[in-house]
Amino acid sequence: MAETTEVDLLTKELEDFEMKKAAARAVTGVLASHPNSTDVHIINLSLTFHGQELLSDTKLELNSGCCYGLIGLNGIGKSMLLSAIGKREVPIPEHIDIYHLTREMPPSDKTALQCVMEVNTERAMLEREAERLAHEDAECEKLMELYERLEELDADKAEMRASRILHGLGFTPAMQRKKLRLQALYIRPFMLLLDEPTSHLDLDACVWLEEELKTFKRILVLVSHSQDFLNGVCTNIIHMHKKLKYYTGNYDQYVKTRLELEENQMKRFHWEQDQIAHMKNYIARFGHGSAKLARQAQSKEKTLQKMMASGLTERVVSDKTLSFYFPPCGKIPPPVIMVQNVSFKYTKDGPCIYNNLEFGIDLDTRVALVGPNGAGKSTLLKLLTGELLPTDGMIRKHSHVKIGRYHQHLQEQLDLDLSPLEYMMKCFPEIKDKEEMRKIIG
Repeated sequence: MAETTEVDLLTKELEDFEMKKAAARAVTGVLASHPNSTDVHIINLSLTFHGQELLSDTKLELNSGCCYGLIGLNGIGKSMLLSAIGKREVPIPEHIDIYHLTREMPPSDKTALQCVMEVNTERAMLEREAERLAHEDAECEKLMELYERLEELDADKAEMRASRILHGLGFTPAMQRKKLRLQALYIRPFMLLLDEPTSHLDLDACVWLEEELKTFKRILVLVSHSQDFLNGVCTNIIHMHKKLKYYTGNYDQYVKTRLELEENQMKRFHWEQDQIAHMKNYIARFGHGSAKLARQAQSKEKTLQKMMASGLTERVVSDKTLSFYFPPCGKIPPPVIMVQNVSFKYTKDGPCIYNNLEFGIDLDTRVALVGPNGAGKSTLLKLLTGELLPTDGMIRKHSHVKIGRYHQHLQEQLDLDLSPLEYMMKCFPEIKDKEEMRKIIG
């Protein structure tokens, strides 16, 4: 009972957090597509959060059968836009059902099959709507669509479909976020919104999910930092920066097209600036000269005014890039870390995670540690950092080596009541100067 209560409390906290975000969010937009269309076109779309303008008078165009990769700098508002769409704060027609997989996963003690079978709620709603429409018009096109949707949600096939998806995602009971992916793929909504869908998936599961999403024939919008995933799944790219700009093709095609467009834009910008400078110079030199020259100067002034009024080409603003600086750590003779005949198991009678490991790590070592979830990748890192001790064998570390580890659940270890500056000052008390720490943080 205590565990259930804790889960309920965490769920309530997350719901309250989402409600606060929604209350601070303001969205306006006008539905431009037909109310019964399977495409969604919204014009005059604006989005603000705590008064900060994220989108201004832009358009949202989502067509059935397309997969859109929503990209942009961190903090630009991608997740906020998905949340606004998922909560129908933009005018999405009611016949388009939406499933939104968020980054903030609500805790749950439900089994995977229970999560899947929650789809029965939608089935009951669709059956009621179909019954109502059947009394009004037996030949109604929307009624046919409802029947098709009900057929897709066939309960007789539920366990078979759920098992296939479970196997593809490499599901383990501890992975709560996978339950949501499972539910999203099972119910096949008309609009699927995915925020970082590959988080905490192993490589095999990422490949499987990519292939599964390629078969999704409705509206799919996803946010991902994986170029490979965007290339494999997306048919279109939406670049978000105050406006929504649309590009046909996957991520690589977007990069190529954007580069070409920006090169042409800069050519137009420089040509216009040269024309403006030339006309201003002519006006300044001959505006008070002879009558003929003065008339020519006035003509150029009118041309300049028309040019300014019609709108000038803007200078291309490049995306900010984040540069990492690693201070020099000096020279340490190899091996920096030596793993000698290391075996490890969590309990005396438990399975052996590692058996007789033997390898060394030097300063120039670059290793990618890959494997399925549950194989023991994080366990090996904990052994190397000393968080866990080997059952057998020895791990030798050079006396001058310092190890930094980025934890996959780092947010759970952070003190969220502290600012980044306060947190870093607390972690590194030897640095007394706040300005020096600000430079380190960037």
